[in-house]
Amino acid sequence: MEQKKPDRSGGGGGGRTYCVTGATGYIGSWLVKSLLESGFSVHAAVRNPMKCNRLLELWSGGDRLRLFRADLNEEGSFDDAVNGCHGVFHVAASMEVIVRTSDNPDDHVQSDVIDPSIRGALNILRSCLRSKSVKRVVFTSSISTMTARDDAGGWLPVVDESCQTPVDVIWNRKSSGWVYVLSKRLTEDAAFHFANENGIRLVSIITTTVAGPFLTSNVPLSIRVLLSPLTGDSELLPILSSVNSRMGSIALVHTEDICNAHMYLMEHDRAEGRYICCTNSCTMSELVQHLAKLYPSPNLQRVVEEQVSSVPTEISSKKLKDLGFKYKYGLLDVIHQTLESCIQHGFLPPIKTQKK
Repeated sequence: MEQKKPDRSGGGGGGRTYCVTGATGYIGSWLVKSLLESGFSVHAAVRNPMKCNRLLELWSGGDRLRLFRADLNEEGSFDDAVNGCHGVFHVAASMEVIVRTSDNPDDHVQSDVIDPSIRGALNILRSCLRSKSVKRVVFTSSISTMTARDDAGGWLPVVDESCQTPVDVIWNRKSSGWVYVLSKRLTEDAAFHFANENGIRLVSIITTTVAGPFLTSNVPLSIRVLLSPLTGDSELLPILSSVNSRMGSIALVHTEDICNAHMYLMEHDRAEGRYICCTNSCTMSELVQHLAKLYPSPNLQRVVEEQVSSVPTEISSKKLKDLGFKYKYGLLDVIHQTLESCIQHGFLPPIKTQKK
């Protein structure tokens, strides 16, 4: 059964307008689509509106959709985009830094990646303050900022919103994708600090690995990481293995569910703090088994043989579910629809049916 979007207006989007940053990205583009389909008006903030023709056709927003040029690095560039908006979804982030290693000196990482990310979030929040109309900001965080390990290195039985990876641990260990992890963690901290000091109602949604259908012309990085056991990508497979070893499992969420959760937290009066959004999770070996059944590949058996089994850890969405949110898709739905979408986009070759 399709989940009804939260609507307290009595019909449609109630005339409300929401701003979406990073509207051309994986989550952002689908979120724009979801908002428009729910009857809301949308201010889509993008770096280059001239490159949005394809998405404009897919969004079909009519006069309820407006594009705004905005750059995270430019102070005040989001003023027009957030002006008149009831709320702002800050989805924009550079996923590509996830594949950066520790080859760069720490000071370069700080100035090249982390500082711009923090400045960008604060630029948006300052624009929200100036707008006077914004009632709430939903910040897109990441499960990469969480850990399933306790202080002694053992496994936690359940991962909830309190299980953040300490900043000093991220700096010292520098495991695969550590730059992205540190950037998201420090940006989220800075955003909450600024919001609390300035009376902005900020809610953070901790996304697990997002997969399923997509609107972007390129296959999203999160999907390429998830399917690295299939593709044998030597750069992305270690990232997936790192997630499995850090969390005890690989947590997934469907594209539609993560966007519905964003809207739910924006619209729900009692939403506050941080919320993990996870459909379900599976270990690396279980993921490979699911993939093998749906899409046989010679790469998969090699991954199974090399993978060390880990202790399954529950990645809990209890706080979000207790608020009343319901997921539409299960774990196998996510994997199946991801494979279907990648075949349709030519990222994976069609499955050859064997003749009897």
